[in-house]
Amino acid sequence: MKAVRFHEYGGPEVLRHEDVEQPEPGAGEVRVRVAATSFNSVDGNIRAGFMQGAIPVELPHTPGLDVAGTVDALGEGVTGWSVGDEVVAFLPMTKPGASAEYALAPAEALARAPKGIPLADAAALPVVGLTAWQALFDHGRLKAGQRVLVNGAGGAVGGHAVQLAKGAGAHVIATASPRSAEAVRTAGADEVVDHTATSVTAAVTEPVDLVLNLAPVAPEELAALVTLVRPGGVVVNTTVWMPAPSDEARDVRGIDLYVRSDAEQLARLVGLVDRGELLIDVGQRVPLAELPALHAAGAVAGKVVVLVGTGD
Repeated sequence: MKAVRFHEYGGPEVLRHEDVEQPEPGAGEVRVRVAATSFNSVDGNIRAGFMQGAIPVELPHTPGLDVAGTVDALGEGVTGWSVGDEVVAFLPMTKPGASAEYALAPAEALARAPKGIPLADAAALPVVGLTAWQALFDHGRLKAGQRVLVNGAGGAVGGHAVQLAKGAGAHVIATASPRSAEAVRTAGADEVVDHTATSVTAAVTEPVDLVLNLAPVAPEELAALVTLVRPGGVVVNTTVWMPAPSDEARDVRGIDLYVRSDAEQLARLVGLVDRGELLIDVGQRVPLAELPALHAAGAVAGKVVVLVGTGD
């Protein structure tokens, strides 16, 4: 089968589109015929070797944390799944990923794929959807009627977070550049702050219950976000190389988010997609052979789906 792998850490040039052996599922695993994976920024950090301590991988390594595809084979002890089932999953970060024609997945990580969108597009959901869900509800404990600030709402996680927060009955304030402002409004933001024209702390004049920081801001800007939070509120931060700020005197918690695979939560997200309550915005679709060029481009607008099955 074809796969993209890297045999050493380094720049995008270490990625090779090559022939590899088809994997066999072990106990508790399924083999998925991959329709698509996606590109997440952490893929580039793993490839470059920046995450060796937190996310140790065995070389050669196949990137691709998101997978959408069809169950192709069942390992020993797997129940509840059948060959031919269309599935999505957030794969284990330290194991071979889905930038290949076939990938292995723990059966416990699988959720049924959405029915109302192309199977390949579903690969855009797991990592960003779970990041937004866990930030808002697991850590932020968001409830209807609360006020939430999504700082850096123009990206893929931000788009999901705005939709989920609005769907939960929150008042959503979102920061975005002029390029992505309309998309953020369409996602449901009640207020949009142009962070290129004004500071967030100056624009947000009433306290919020939750700040979700998705932007790689300067340390002093991150620290200032805590001043926007009412007593008892929370700052959830995804830029984990800078610790989330807190204010013990006002009981404002600071939480650094490390997203985890959760099939039950993923199934809930799929349900929202099927009911039209959560839209997946795919910015680009590229074939597997172009994954090295995608890594070289780095951050791009919109979520990028990497087509493996019919797309490659």
